[in-house]
Amino acid sequence: TAGIKKDIEKLYEAVPQLLNVFKIKEKIGEGTFSSVYLATAQLQTGCEEKMALKHLIPTSHPLRIAAELQCLTVAGGQDNVMGVKYCFRKNDHVVIVMPYLEHESFLDILTSLSFEEVREYMFNLFKALRRIHHFGIVHRDVKPNNFLYNRQLKKYALVDFGLAQGTPDTKIELLKTAHSEDQQGSCSQNNPILSLGNRVSVSDTAPKQIAQQSASKAADRRSSSLSKAQIKQERGGKEDTVHHSVQRSVFGERNFNVYSSTYQENPSTKLIKQSKMIDVSSRKLVTKKKIISTKAVSNGAARKAASGCALNLPCDCYATDRVCSVCLSRRQQIAPRAGTPGFRAPEILTKCPTQTTAIDMWSAGIIFLSLLSGRYPFFKASDDLTALAQIMTVRGSRETIQAARTFGKSVVCTQVVPSQNLRTLCEKLRGTNSDCKTSQGEEPSGPENSSALPVAVDKPSAPEMLGKRIQPLKSFQEGNGALETTATDMKGWDQVPDEAYDLLDKLLDLNPATRITAKEALLHPFFKDMRL
Repeated sequence: TAGIKKDIEKLYEAVPQLLNVFKIKEKIGEGTFSSVYLATAQLQTGCEEKMALKHLIPTSHPLRIAAELQCLTVAGGQDNVMGVKYCFRKNDHVVIVMPYLEHESFLDILTSLSFEEVREYMFNLFKALRRIHHFGIVHRDVKPNNFLYNRQLKKYALVDFGLAQGTPDTKIELLKTAHSEDQQGSCSQNNPILSLGNRVSVSDTAPKQIAQQSASKAADRRSSSLSKAQIKQERGGKEDTVHHSVQRSVFGERNFNVYSSTYQENPSTKLIKQSKMIDVSSRKLVTKKKIISTKAVSNGAARKAASGCALNLPCDCYATDRVCSVCLSRRQQIAPRAGTPGFRAPEILTKCPTQTTAIDMWSAGIIFLSLLSGRYPFFKASDDLTALAQIMTVRGSRETIQAARTFGKSVVCTQVVPSQNLRTLCEKLRGTNSDCKTSQGEEPSGPENSSALPVAVDKPSAPEMLGKRIQPLKSFQEGNGALETTATDMKGWDQVPDEAYDLLDKLLDLNPATRITAKEALLHPFFKDMRL
Protein backbone atom coordinates (compact mmCIF):
# COMPACT_ATOMS: atom_id res chain seq x y z
CA THR A 1 0.00 0.00 0.00
CA ALA A 2 0.97 3.65 -0.26
CA GLY A 3 1.41 3.90 3.50
CA ILE A 4 3.91 1.03 3.62
CA LYS A 5 5.84 2.45 0.64
CA LYS A 6 6.11 5.74 2.46
CA ASP A 7 7.37 3.95 5.61
CA ILE A 8 10.05 2.18 3.54
CA GLU A 9 11.14 5.49 1.98
CA LYS A 10 11.37 7.06 5.43
CA LEU A 11 13.49 4.14 6.66
CA TYR A 12 15.91 4.61 3.77
CA GLU A 13 16.12 8.32 4.62
CA ALA A 14 16.65 7.64 8.32
CA VAL A 15 19.34 4.96 7.76
CA PRO A 16 20.79 5.70 4.28
CA GLN A 17 23.48 2.98 4.50
CA LEU A 18 20.69 0.40 4.03
CA LEU A 19 20.37 1.49 0.38
CA ASN A 20 23.78 0.08 -0.46
CA VAL A 21 23.03 -3.36 0.96
CA PHE A 22 19.33 -4.17 1.03
CA LYS A 23 16.27 -3.96 -1.14
CA ILE A 24 13.33 -3.65 1.22
CA LYS A 25 10.32 -5.53 -0.14
CA GLU A 26 7.52 -5.08 2.38
CA LYS A 27 6.56 -4.51 6.01
CA ILE A 28 5.82 -7.86 7.68
CA GLY A 29 5.18 -6.78 11.25
CA GLU A 30 4.56 -3.79 13.43
CA GLY A 31 4.55 -3.40 17.19
CA THR A 32 4.56 -0.63 19.76
CA PHE A 33 8.33 -0.27 19.75
CA SER A 34 9.48 -1.55 16.38
CA SER A 35 8.58 -2.36 12.80
CA VAL A 36 9.87 -5.39 10.88
CA TYR A 37 10.55 -5.40 7.14
CA LEU A 38 11.37 -8.15 4.66
CA ALA A 39 14.42 -7.33 2.56
CA THR A 40 16.84 -9.05 0.21
CA ALA A 41 20.62 -8.69 0.30
CA GLN A 42 22.85 -9.20 -2.74
CA LEU A 43 25.59 -11.66 -1.77
CA GLN A 44 29.06 -11.77 -3.30
CA THR A 45 28.17 -15.12 -4.86
CA GLY A 46 25.48 -13.35 -6.88
CA CYS A 47 22.63 -14.94 -4.96
CA GLU A 48 19.99 -13.04 -3.04
CA GLU A 49 19.30 -13.80 0.61
CA LYS A 50 16.18 -12.83 2.49
CA MET A 51 16.66 -10.84 5.71
CA ALA A 52 14.39 -9.44 8.40
CA LEU A 53 15.07 -5.81 9.29
CA LYS A 54 13.85 -4.69 12.70
CA HIS A 55 13.63 -0.90 12.94
CA LEU A 56 13.46 0.25 16.56
CA ILE A 57 11.59 3.44 17.34
CA PRO A 58 13.93 6.40 18.00
CA THR A 59 12.75 6.78 21.62
CA SER A 60 13.98 3.31 22.63
CA HIS A 61 16.42 3.48 25.52
CA PRO A 62 19.99 2.91 24.25
CA LEU A 63 20.71 0.49 27.06
CA ARG A 64 17.68 -1.59 26.09
CA ILE A 65 18.83 -1.71 22.46
CA ALA A 66 22.34 -2.77 23.48
CA ALA A 67 20.94 -5.44 25.84
CA GLU A 68 18.70 -6.86 23.11
CA LEU A 69 21.67 -7.04 20.75
CA GLN A 70 23.79 -8.78 23.35
CA CYS A 71 21.06 -11.38 23.94
CA LEU A 72 20.98 -12.10 20.21
CA THR A 73 24.76 -12.30 19.82
CA VAL A 74 25.52 -14.34 22.94
CA ALA A 75 22.55 -16.72 23.11
CA GLY A 76 21.22 -16.55 19.54
CA GLY A 77 22.08 -18.49 16.44
CA GLN A 78 21.46 -21.99 17.78
CA ASP A 79 18.87 -24.13 19.60
CA ASN A 80 15.98 -22.30 17.92
CA VAL A 81 17.01 -18.87 19.22
CA MET A 82 17.14 -16.14 16.59
CA GLY A 83 20.60 -14.77 15.84
CA VAL A 84 21.71 -11.45 14.38
CA LYS A 85 23.63 -10.66 11.19
CA TYR A 86 24.27 -6.92 11.32
CA CYS A 87 23.24 -3.74 13.07
CA PHE A 88 23.02 -0.34 11.40
CA ARG A 89 22.70 3.01 13.16
CA LYS A 90 22.25 6.58 12.04
CA ASN A 91 21.72 9.14 14.80
CA ASP A 92 18.80 7.82 16.89
CA HIS A 93 17.64 5.21 14.36
CA VAL A 94 18.76 1.60 14.84
CA VAL A 95 18.09 -1.34 12.50
CA ILE A 96 18.84 -4.91 13.57
CA VAL A 97 19.31 -7.34 10.67
CA MET A 98 18.37 -10.98 11.31
CA PRO A 99 17.93 -14.11 9.16
CA TYR A 100 14.43 -14.32 7.72
CA LEU A 101 12.35 -17.37 8.58
CA GLU A 102 9.16 -17.70 6.60
CA HIS A 103 6.53 -18.84 9.05
CA GLU A 104 2.85 -19.63 9.48
CA SER A 105 0.34 -17.72 11.56
CA PHE A 106 -0.40 -19.65 14.75
CA LEU A 107 -4.13 -18.97 14.46
CA ASP A 108 -4.24 -20.19 10.86
CA ILE A 109 -2.67 -23.58 11.58
CA LEU A 110 -3.98 -24.23 15.10
CA THR A 111 -6.88 -26.45 14.07
CA SER A 112 -4.97 -28.40 11.42
CA LEU A 113 -1.90 -29.40 13.47
CA SER A 114 -1.54 -33.07 14.23
CA PHE A 115 -0.77 -34.15 17.77
CA GLU A 116 2.75 -35.18 16.73
CA GLU A 117 3.35 -31.70 15.28
CA VAL A 118 2.27 -30.19 18.59
CA ARG A 119 4.72 -32.45 20.41
CA GLU A 120 7.56 -31.36 18.12
CA TYR A 121 6.53 -27.70 18.49
CA MET A 122 6.69 -27.81 22.29
CA PHE A 123 9.95 -29.79 22.28
CA ASN A 124 11.62 -27.14 20.14
CA LEU A 125 10.18 -24.31 22.24
CA PHE A 126 11.71 -25.86 25.36
CA LYS A 127 15.05 -26.17 23.56
CA ALA A 128 15.00 -22.43 22.91
CA LEU A 129 13.98 -21.64 26.50
CA ARG A 130 16.66 -23.95 27.90
CA ARG A 131 19.22 -22.06 25.81
CA ILE A 132 18.28 -18.55 26.95
CA HIS A 133 17.69 -19.58 30.57
CA HIS A 134 21.19 -21.10 30.61
CA PHE A 135 22.50 -17.58 29.97
CA GLY A 136 20.26 -16.10 32.66
CA ILE A 137 17.86 -14.43 30.22
CA VAL A 138 14.19 -14.07 31.15
CA HIS A 139 12.40 -13.46 27.84
CA ARG A 140 9.22 -12.07 29.48
CA ASP A 141 7.15 -12.23 26.28
CA VAL A 142 6.95 -15.88 25.24
CA LYS A 143 3.93 -16.32 22.96
CA PRO A 144 3.17 -17.84 19.54
CA ASN A 145 3.91 -14.59 17.69
CA ASN A 146 7.42 -14.60 19.16
CA PHE A 147 8.13 -18.26 18.38
CA LEU A 148 8.27 -18.49 14.60
CA TYR A 149 7.37 -21.85 13.06
CA ASN A 150 7.94 -23.03 9.51
CA ARG A 151 5.74 -26.08 9.26
CA GLN A 152 7.15 -27.42 5.99
CA LEU A 153 10.83 -27.09 6.92
CA LYS A 154 10.24 -27.87 10.62
CA LYS A 155 12.25 -24.82 11.61
CA TYR A 156 11.67 -22.70 14.70
CA ALA A 157 12.97 -19.39 16.05
CA LEU A 158 12.42 -17.57 19.35
CA VAL A 159 12.51 -13.84 18.61
CA ASP A 160 12.11 -10.38 20.18
CA PHE A 161 14.26 -9.83 23.25
CA GLY A 162 13.13 -6.23 23.64
CA LEU A 163 11.53 -6.94 27.03
CA ALA A 164 14.18 -9.37 28.27
CA GLN A 165 15.51 -9.16 31.81
CA GLY A 166 18.41 -10.89 33.51
CA THR A 167 18.44 -13.28 36.43
CA PRO A 168 20.70 -12.36 39.38
CA ASP A 169 23.46 -14.56 37.89
CA THR A 170 22.86 -13.63 34.23
CA LYS A 171 25.74 -13.99 31.80
CA ILE A 172 24.46 -11.03 29.78
CA GLU A 173 26.32 -8.07 31.27
CA LEU A 174 23.98 -5.43 29.84
CA LEU A 175 20.95 -7.10 31.39
CA LYS A 176 22.55 -6.56 34.79
CA THR A 177 22.85 -2.86 34.03
CA ALA A 178 19.36 -2.69 32.54
CA HIS A 179 17.94 -4.41 35.63
CA SER A 180 19.53 -1.88 37.97
CA GLU A 181 18.21 0.94 35.80
CA ASP A 182 14.71 -0.55 35.95
CA GLN A 183 14.89 -0.83 39.72
CA GLN A 184 15.71 2.89 39.92
CA GLY A 185 12.69 3.66 37.77
CA SER A 186 14.79 5.49 35.20
CA CYS A 187 13.16 5.97 31.86
CA SER A 188 14.73 8.73 29.82
CA GLN A 189 13.33 8.71 26.32
CA ASN A 190 15.40 11.60 25.05
CA ASN A 191 18.96 10.32 25.51
CA PRO A 192 20.92 10.08 22.26
CA ILE A 193 21.46 6.54 21.00
CA LEU A 194 24.80 5.19 22.12
CA SER A 195 27.14 4.30 19.30
CA LEU A 196 26.62 0.62 18.57
CA GLY A 197 28.53 0.60 15.28
CA ASN A 198 27.33 -0.46 11.87
CA ARG A 199 28.06 -4.11 12.59
CA VAL A 200 27.35 -6.11 15.70
CA SER A 201 30.39 -6.19 17.94
CA VAL A 202 29.68 -6.76 21.61
CA SER A 203 33.08 -6.92 23.28
CA ASP A 204 33.97 -7.38 26.93
CA THR A 205 34.63 -3.67 27.30
CA ALA A 206 31.47 -2.50 25.55
CA PRO A 207 29.09 -3.44 28.40
CA LYS A 208 31.27 -1.58 30.91
CA GLN A 209 31.43 1.55 28.75
CA ILE A 210 27.68 1.61 28.21
CA ALA A 211 27.04 0.91 31.89
CA GLN A 212 29.35 3.78 32.91
CA GLN A 213 27.66 6.20 30.52
CA SER A 214 24.27 5.13 31.81
CA ALA A 215 25.33 5.42 35.46
CA SER A 216 26.70 8.94 34.93
CA LYS A 217 23.23 10.13 33.92
CA ALA A 218 21.33 8.12 36.53
CA ALA A 219 20.62 11.14 38.72
CA ASP A 220 18.88 12.98 35.89
CA ARG A 221 16.88 9.93 34.94
CA ARG A 222 15.68 9.32 38.49
CA SER A 223 13.72 12.56 38.26
CA SER A 224 11.85 11.43 35.15
CA SER A 225 8.15 12.24 35.15
CA LEU A 226 5.33 9.73 35.63
CA SER A 227 4.37 10.04 31.98
CA LYS A 228 7.81 8.82 30.97
CA ALA A 229 7.58 5.93 33.37
CA GLN A 230 4.25 5.02 31.83
CA ILE A 231 5.81 4.95 28.38
CA LYS A 232 8.28 2.34 29.56
CA GLN A 233 5.75 0.22 31.44
CA GLU A 234 3.33 0.25 28.52
CA ARG A 235 5.90 -1.70 26.53
CA GLY A 236 4.37 -5.02 27.51
CA GLY A 237 0.75 -3.95 27.17
CA LYS A 238 0.12 -4.67 23.52
CA GLU A 239 0.30 -7.72 21.32
CA ASP A 240 3.32 -7.31 19.06
CA THR A 241 1.47 -7.86 15.82
CA VAL A 242 -0.60 -6.00 13.26
CA HIS A 243 -3.73 -8.06 13.88
CA HIS A 244 -4.10 -8.26 17.66
CA SER A 245 -4.05 -5.48 20.24
CA VAL A 246 -5.11 -5.64 23.86
CA GLN A 247 -5.52 -2.39 25.70
CA ARG A 248 -5.14 -2.10 29.44
CA SER A 249 -8.10 -1.09 31.51
CA VAL A 250 -7.85 2.05 33.59
CA PHE A 251 -9.62 2.38 36.94
CA GLY A 252 -10.94 5.91 37.29
CA GLU A 253 -8.37 8.60 36.53
CA ARG A 254 -5.21 6.57 36.99
CA ASN A 255 -3.76 3.40 35.51
CA PHE A 256 -3.30 1.12 38.52
CA ASN A 257 -1.08 -1.18 36.45
CA VAL A 258 1.75 1.36 36.21
CA TYR A 259 4.37 1.24 38.92
CA SER A 260 6.92 3.99 39.31
CA SER A 261 9.28 4.73 42.17
CA THR A 262 9.94 8.20 40.76
CA TYR A 263 6.41 9.54 41.21
CA GLN A 264 6.23 11.88 44.20
CA GLU A 265 3.24 13.85 45.40
CA ASN A 266 2.10 15.61 48.52
CA PRO A 267 0.60 12.88 50.76
CA SER A 268 -2.43 14.91 51.77
CA THR A 269 -3.22 15.92 48.19
CA LYS A 270 -2.68 12.36 47.08
CA LEU A 271 -5.12 11.01 49.64
CA ILE A 272 -7.81 13.44 48.55
CA LYS A 273 -7.40 12.48 44.91
CA GLN A 274 -7.55 8.79 45.65
CA SER A 275 -10.64 9.24 47.81
CA LYS A 276 -12.44 10.86 44.91
CA MET A 277 -11.77 7.98 42.58
CA ILE A 278 -12.55 5.13 44.96
CA ASP A 279 -16.23 5.59 44.20
CA VAL A 280 -15.58 5.17 40.48
CA SER A 281 -13.51 2.02 40.92
CA SER A 282 -15.84 0.49 43.50
CA ARG A 283 -18.79 0.93 41.17
CA LYS A 284 -16.93 -1.06 38.55
CA LEU A 285 -15.92 -3.73 41.01
CA VAL A 286 -19.48 -4.26 42.26
CA THR A 287 -20.63 -5.23 38.76
CA LYS A 288 -18.26 -8.17 38.65
CA LYS A 289 -19.42 -11.71 39.34
CA LYS A 290 -16.43 -12.36 41.54
CA ILE A 291 -14.07 -9.91 43.17
CA ILE A 292 -10.44 -10.45 44.01
CA SER A 293 -8.08 -8.21 45.94
CA THR A 294 -4.37 -8.69 46.33
CA LYS A 295 -2.14 -7.17 48.95
CA ALA A 296 1.38 -7.76 50.10
CA VAL A 297 1.76 -9.68 53.33
CA SER A 298 4.39 -7.44 54.85
CA ASN A 299 5.70 -6.66 58.29
CA GLY A 300 5.28 -3.34 60.06
CA ALA A 301 8.65 -1.97 59.02
CA ALA A 302 8.10 -2.69 55.34
CA ARG A 303 4.58 -1.28 55.52
CA LYS A 304 5.92 1.88 57.17
CA ALA A 305 8.59 2.33 54.50
CA ALA A 306 6.15 1.84 51.64
CA SER A 307 3.33 3.91 53.07
CA GLY A 308 2.63 7.27 51.52
CA CYS A 309 0.27 8.39 54.27
CA ALA A 310 0.27 8.71 58.03
CA LEU A 311 0.63 5.40 59.85
CA ASN A 312 -2.09 6.25 62.36
CA LEU A 313 -4.73 6.06 59.60
CA PRO A 314 -6.34 2.64 60.11
CA CYS A 315 -6.86 0.26 57.21
CA ASP A 316 -10.12 -1.66 57.38
CA CYS A 317 -10.05 -3.45 54.03
CA TYR A 318 -7.52 -6.19 54.77
CA ALA A 319 -8.79 -9.60 53.60
CA THR A 320 -11.98 -8.07 52.24
CA ASP A 321 -13.24 -7.68 48.68
CA ARG A 322 -12.53 -3.94 48.47
CA VAL A 323 -9.61 -1.52 48.66
CA CYS A 324 -9.88 1.49 50.97
CA SER A 325 -8.58 4.98 50.24
CA VAL A 326 -5.84 4.54 52.85
CA CYS A 327 -4.35 1.65 50.89
CA LEU A 328 -4.85 3.43 47.59
CA SER A 329 -2.90 6.40 48.93
CA ARG A 330 0.16 4.27 49.59
CA ARG A 331 3.01 4.14 47.16
CA GLN A 332 2.56 1.59 44.41
CA GLN A 333 4.51 -1.65 44.68
CA ILE A 334 7.33 -1.88 42.18
CA ALA A 335 7.16 -5.11 40.21
CA PRO A 336 7.88 -5.91 36.56
CA ARG A 337 4.77 -6.69 34.55
CA ALA A 338 5.98 -6.46 30.97
CA GLY A 339 4.51 -9.12 28.73
CA THR A 340 1.38 -9.88 26.76
CA PRO A 341 -2.04 -10.14 28.46
CA GLY A 342 -3.18 -13.75 28.64
CA PHE A 343 0.36 -15.07 29.00
CA ARG A 344 1.34 -13.45 32.30
CA ALA A 345 2.10 -15.77 35.22
CA PRO A 346 0.25 -15.47 38.57
CA GLU A 347 3.34 -13.96 40.22
CA ILE A 348 3.26 -11.14 37.67
CA LEU A 349 -0.47 -10.54 38.11
CA THR A 350 -0.04 -10.29 41.90
CA LYS A 351 2.91 -7.87 41.62
CA CYS A 352 5.52 -10.21 43.03
CA PRO A 353 8.81 -8.27 42.85
CA THR A 354 10.95 -11.41 42.48
CA GLN A 355 10.34 -12.94 39.06
CA THR A 356 12.44 -15.70 37.54
CA THR A 357 12.70 -17.75 34.35
CA ALA A 358 9.60 -19.56 35.67
CA ILE A 359 7.43 -16.83 34.11
CA ASP A 360 8.57 -17.99 30.66
CA MET A 361 7.61 -21.56 31.53
CA TRP A 362 4.11 -20.42 32.52
CA SER A 363 3.76 -18.68 29.14
CA ALA A 364 4.92 -21.87 27.42
CA GLY A 365 2.22 -23.70 29.39
CA ILE A 366 -0.43 -21.30 28.07
CA ILE A 367 0.76 -22.00 24.52
CA PHE A 368 0.54 -25.75 25.21
CA LEU A 369 -2.95 -25.25 26.67
CA SER A 370 -4.03 -23.49 23.46
CA LEU A 371 -2.57 -26.28 21.33
CA LEU A 372 -4.29 -29.05 23.32
CA SER A 373 -7.64 -27.24 23.54
CA GLY A 374 -7.63 -25.68 20.08
CA ARG A 375 -8.42 -22.23 21.51
CA TYR A 376 -6.38 -19.08 20.95
CA PRO A 377 -6.08 -16.86 22.80
CA PHE A 378 -7.13 -19.06 25.69
CA PHE A 379 -7.28 -16.24 28.24
CA LYS A 380 -8.27 -12.69 27.41
CA ALA A 381 -8.77 -10.16 30.19
CA SER A 382 -8.84 -6.38 30.38
CA ASP A 383 -6.94 -6.17 33.69
CA ASP A 384 -4.73 -8.22 35.97
CA LEU A 385 -7.38 -9.21 38.51
CA THR A 386 -9.73 -10.45 35.83
CA ALA A 387 -6.81 -12.39 34.36
CA LEU A 388 -6.16 -13.94 37.78
CA ALA A 389 -9.85 -14.84 38.09
CA GLN A 390 -9.75 -16.57 34.71
CA ILE A 391 -6.73 -18.59 35.79
CA MET A 392 -8.71 -19.63 38.89
CA THR A 393 -11.47 -21.05 36.70
CA VAL A 394 -8.95 -23.59 35.41
CA ARG A 395 -6.53 -24.06 38.31
CA GLY A 396 -8.88 -23.45 41.25
CA SER A 397 -9.27 -20.61 43.76
CA ARG A 398 -7.95 -22.48 46.82
CA GLU A 399 -4.87 -23.57 44.90
CA THR A 400 -4.25 -20.00 43.70
CA ILE A 401 -4.59 -18.58 47.22
CA GLN A 402 -2.24 -21.20 48.63
CA ALA A 403 0.36 -20.60 45.93
CA ALA A 404 0.21 -16.82 46.39
CA ARG A 405 1.09 -17.25 50.06
CA THR A 406 4.37 -18.90 49.06
CA PHE A 407 5.54 -15.67 47.43
CA GLY A 408 4.15 -13.34 50.10
CA LYS A 409 0.78 -12.38 48.66
CA SER A 410 -2.72 -12.55 50.09
CA VAL A 411 -5.42 -13.25 47.52
CA VAL A 412 -9.07 -12.92 48.58
CA CYS A 413 -11.80 -14.52 46.51
CA THR A 414 -15.53 -14.23 47.21
CA GLN A 415 -16.29 -17.64 45.70
CA VAL A 416 -14.71 -21.06 45.90
CA VAL A 417 -13.91 -22.20 42.38
CA PRO A 418 -12.82 -25.84 41.90
CA SER A 419 -9.87 -26.73 39.71
CA GLN A 420 -10.60 -28.38 36.37
CA ASN A 421 -9.35 -31.69 35.07
CA LEU A 422 -7.04 -30.57 32.26
CA ARG A 423 -7.74 -33.55 30.01
CA THR A 424 -11.52 -33.19 30.36
CA LEU A 425 -11.34 -29.44 29.76
CA CYS A 426 -9.13 -29.66 26.65
CA GLU A 427 -11.05 -32.55 25.12
CA LYS A 428 -14.38 -30.80 25.61
CA LEU A 429 -13.07 -27.61 24.01
CA ARG A 430 -11.51 -29.51 21.13
CA GLY A 431 -14.54 -31.80 20.81
CA THR A 432 -12.67 -35.10 21.00
CA ASN A 433 -14.14 -36.71 24.12
CA SER A 434 -17.11 -39.06 24.25
CA ASP A 435 -19.14 -36.62 26.37
CA CYS A 436 -19.14 -34.16 23.47
CA LYS A 437 -21.39 -36.27 21.24
CA THR A 438 -24.20 -33.76 21.20
CA SER A 439 -27.16 -33.26 18.96
CA GLN A 440 -26.72 -31.03 15.96
CA GLY A 441 -26.87 -27.40 16.95
CA GLU A 442 -25.70 -28.05 20.49
CA GLU A 443 -22.24 -27.03 21.60
CA PRO A 444 -20.02 -28.98 23.96
CA SER A 445 -19.78 -27.47 27.39
CA GLY A 446 -16.66 -25.56 28.35
CA PRO A 447 -15.49 -22.48 30.24
CA GLU A 448 -17.52 -20.26 27.93
CA ASN A 449 -20.90 -21.70 28.82
CA SER A 450 -20.35 -23.69 31.98
CA SER A 451 -22.01 -22.41 35.14
CA ALA A 452 -19.30 -24.15 37.15
CA LEU A 453 -16.74 -21.61 35.99
CA PRO A 454 -17.61 -18.12 37.25
CA VAL A 455 -15.02 -15.47 36.44
CA ALA A 456 -14.43 -11.87 37.38
CA VAL A 457 -15.72 -10.35 34.17
CA ASP A 458 -18.92 -8.49 33.39
CA LYS A 459 -19.90 -11.09 30.75
CA PRO A 460 -18.64 -14.48 31.88
CA SER A 461 -20.14 -16.19 28.86
CA ALA A 462 -18.35 -13.97 26.36
CA PRO A 463 -16.84 -16.26 23.70
CA GLU A 464 -13.70 -14.17 23.34
CA MET A 465 -12.63 -15.06 26.88
CA LEU A 466 -11.09 -18.37 25.94
CA GLY A 467 -10.31 -17.80 22.29
CA LYS A 468 -11.98 -18.70 19.08
CA ARG A 469 -14.08 -21.84 18.80
CA ILE A 470 -12.73 -24.51 16.50
CA GLN A 471 -14.49 -24.24 13.15
CA PRO A 472 -13.79 -27.83 12.02
CA LEU A 473 -15.95 -29.02 14.93
CA LYS A 474 -19.03 -28.42 12.78
CA SER A 475 -17.83 -30.86 10.17
CA PHE A 476 -17.76 -33.62 12.81
CA GLN A 477 -21.51 -33.30 13.40
CA GLU A 478 -22.81 -35.68 10.80
CA GLY A 479 -25.51 -38.30 10.41
CA ASN A 480 -27.78 -38.43 13.43
CA GLY A 481 -25.71 -35.92 15.36
CA ALA A 482 -22.90 -38.35 16.23
CA LEU A 483 -19.27 -37.54 15.59
CA GLU A 484 -18.16 -39.87 12.83
CA THR A 485 -14.41 -39.56 12.33
CA THR A 486 -11.63 -41.95 11.52
CA ALA A 487 -8.29 -42.23 13.27
CA THR A 488 -6.67 -40.51 10.27
CA ASP A 489 -9.06 -37.55 10.52
CA MET A 490 -8.30 -37.18 14.21
CA LYS A 491 -4.53 -36.82 13.52
CA GLY A 492 -3.69 -38.48 16.80
CA TRP A 493 -5.99 -36.31 18.93
CA ASP A 494 -7.99 -39.35 19.98
CA GLN A 495 -4.87 -40.86 21.59
CA VAL A 496 -3.32 -38.05 23.59
CA PRO A 497 -1.25 -39.73 26.34
CA ASP A 498 -1.53 -38.88 30.02
CA GLU A 499 2.06 -37.58 29.88
CA ALA A 500 0.86 -34.59 27.84
CA TYR A 501 -1.50 -33.42 30.56
CA ASP A 502 1.03 -34.21 33.27
CA LEU A 503 3.50 -31.87 31.56
CA LEU A 504 0.79 -29.23 31.15
CA ASP A 505 -0.01 -29.51 34.85
CA LYS A 506 3.66 -28.97 35.74
CA LEU A 507 3.93 -25.97 33.39
CA LEU A 508 0.83 -24.36 34.89
CA ASP A 509 2.07 -24.88 38.45
CA LEU A 510 0.84 -21.81 40.33
CA ASN A 511 3.95 -21.84 42.51
CA PRO A 512 6.95 -20.52 40.52
CA ALA A 513 9.39 -22.21 42.92
CA THR A 514 8.15 -25.69 41.97
CA ARG A 515 7.19 -25.01 38.33
CA ILE A 516 9.03 -27.24 35.88
CA THR A 517 12.14 -25.80 34.17
CA ALA A 518 12.94 -25.99 30.45
CA LYS A 519 15.74 -28.46 31.12
CA GLU A 520 13.40 -30.68 33.15
CA ALA A 521 10.64 -30.39 30.54
CA LEU A 522 12.93 -31.76 27.80
CA LEU A 523 13.52 -34.83 29.97
CA HIS A 524 9.81 -35.34 30.65
CA PRO A 525 8.33 -38.72 29.56
CA PHE A 526 6.18 -36.83 27.05
CA PHE A 527 9.35 -36.45 24.92
CA LYS A 528 10.85 -39.85 25.77
CA ASP A 529 11.56 -40.88 22.17
CA MET A 530 12.77 -37.50 20.92
CA ARG A 531 16.43 -36.59 20.57
CA LEU A 532 17.91 -33.71 22.56
